[in-house]
Amino acid sequence: MGFFEKFKTGLAKTHSKLAHEIKRIVTRSPKMDTATLEELETALIGADLGLAMTGQIISAVKKNYETQGGAGLDVFAIARNEIEKSLSWANPKLKEIPDGVCVVSIVGVNGTGKTTTSAKLANYFQSQKKSVLLAACDTFRAAAIEQLKLWGQKLKIEVIASAYGADAAAVAHDAVTAAQSRKASYLFIDTAGRLHTKSNLMQELQKLHRVIGKQLPGAPHEVLLVLDATTGMNALNQAREFNKAVPLTGLVVTKLDGTSKGGMVVAIQKELNLPIKFIGLGEQADDLQPFDAKQFAEALFAE
Repeated sequence: MGFFEKFKTGLAKTHSKLAHEIKRIVTRSPKMDTATLEELETALIGADLGLAMTGQIISAVKKNYETQGGAGLDVFAIARNEIEKSLSWANPKLKEIPDGVCVVSIVGVNGTGKTTTSAKLANYFQSQKKSVLLAACDTFRAAAIEQLKLWGQKLKIEVIASAYGADAAAVAHDAVTAAQSRKASYLFIDTAGRLHTKSNLMQELQKLHRVIGKQLPGAPHEVLLVLDATTGMNALNQAREFNKAVPLTGLVVTKLDGTSKGGMVVAIQKELNLPIKFIGLGEQADDLQPFDAKQFAEALFAE
């Protein structure tokens, strides 16, 4: 299955709800009067596109209607264009460190799929012929270490781990040493899930990053927040708080295939000015895809 087909399949729930609503509104009332625009606005907000993006689409629809009338008005094309324009600025590529290792810290609240995402990211870069390493720094949850080791066996990727309850910063320190000695291109660090409201856990994450930074100046080079698409706009609060505690370089949105709230990707990127680097569109190892604004807009607003 090609990239675009994966996008389309993954966003099918969000798309079918949106497309159905837009068609219903536009067919019933081709005149873009206040009531129709308000209904359109409600449909877009319902898909979690956020107020700013919704406002942008509505004003573009209104402007088009005023200049060319209802005859040639294509709400889908306008929405696609506005979303692509809005999301295209961001470069989804992860940094590359010439002659060195790029350390990527994977952070987020419990249950968003950080461990799986760490493994899938490592798998993606391994498939790009890069040498990769994984670090099991979620030492709070015994199952997380086992889960990452199982992924490592399955994908033939080395996992640096310690015992359950070990100091996560010490594991990260060992992992950086191992990545440097093995001349790895990427080290993916799976950190423990933590609520964005718990300051002691946030301080622990800051400590882990400080330890890595002392050992390898500039590391972590990427801090990716994993968000669960099914939580919709709640994810925005998580992103705000994490970004305050540990400056984020990008987002990974998982479980997009199971939600009708796929628009939250747009809302979060627009509000926080953080690039979406990857999106998760299924259960398989290769279902994590680099984010592509054009394909995302097309999959969301295909007619």
